[in-house]
Formats: sequence, C-alpha cells, structure tokens
Amino acid sequence: MNKTKTKCRTTHQLKHKSCMNGFSLLEVLVAIVVLSIGLLGLAGMQATGLKNNNSSYQRSQANILANEILDRMRANQVGVDAGAYDDPYSGGTPALPTAPACVTTSCNSATMATYDVAEWDAKLGSTLPSGQGMITGSGANSVFTITVMWDDERTGATGTDCGGDPAVDLTCFVLSTRL
Repeated sequence: MNKTKTKCRTTHQLKHKSCMNGFSLLEVLVAIVVLSIGLLGLAGMQATGLKNNNSSYQRSQANILANEILDRMRANQVGVDAGAYDDPYSGGTPALPTAPACVTTSCNSATMATYDVAEWDAKLGSTLPSGQGMITGSGANSVFTITVMWDDERTGATGTDCGGDPAVDLTCFVLSTRL
C-alpha cells in the first residue's frame, strides 16, 4: 500500500489505471439527492407560476366584465339618467334579475337596464369562480362604482367585504367612473 501512495503522486503518474479510483456509491447518492431537491424546487416554481398566471387571467376577465357593464350603461344613457342602474342588487348581495328578451323585442330603457344587468350577472357566474358583481351609483351625472368579485384562491370564500383575507373574502376588482 505504501508503494501505491508514493507511486501516484505526480500528475503524470495519476493518468495510469492503477492510480485512478472511481466514484463511490455514497457520492452518487449525494448527487442524486442534490439533483432531486433542485428538481422539486423547479416543480414548485412551475406550480407557483401557473397559479399566478391563472390569477392574472381572472383579474383580466374581471376588468373586461367591469368595462362591459359600463359600456352597456353608456349605450343606455336614458336608463342611467332615470336611475335604472342604481344598485340593481338588493342589500349588496347579487340576485339575478329577470332577463327580458330585449334581443328579439324592443325594450324601454328600464327594461334594457334589467336585461343588461341579467346578462352581465350570467357572464360573471360563468367566467369567474363564484363570480359576483355590484353596481352602485345614483343616476344622471354621478359616479358609478362597478365591483367584480370572485374566489381567486378557490377556498370557498363567500365574504363580499373585499378585505384581503382569501379564506373569508372574495377577491375584488373595483372600477369607478362618472357617467
């Protein structure tokens, strides 16, 4: 043994097969563990990225839906002036109003407002998880606030306070404008 140690001291001597040693099983296992931890971290980052992408998509949909009801209100300015869009939900809790068939028949401004809110509410429910909405305002030349709420974390939250606790409150998107 002493002879091997002295024989393999120089760089030139280390190139001989008798001086080369392979990896031990322990070194291979440590390398596999380190690689596994890295891959788990990568998978975690991928999952977080997908969750954030979905959340961004839902926020974009909330923005689109809030602007949609505002466009409907701008198109029915007579209904806005008459107060037909003033808090169409009772007590702040969304309740689907009866939707008249304004597509096939002509409607007056109040009936059109009811139709607009019914269509908007149906889109909220089908586009966003637990999607709900509120419209607050007070007729002609006032500021209307459109609030779109949804369960972004999919925790079963039902609170409409927009408090920021995803276990209790729905995520909110609020848009205010003067009509």
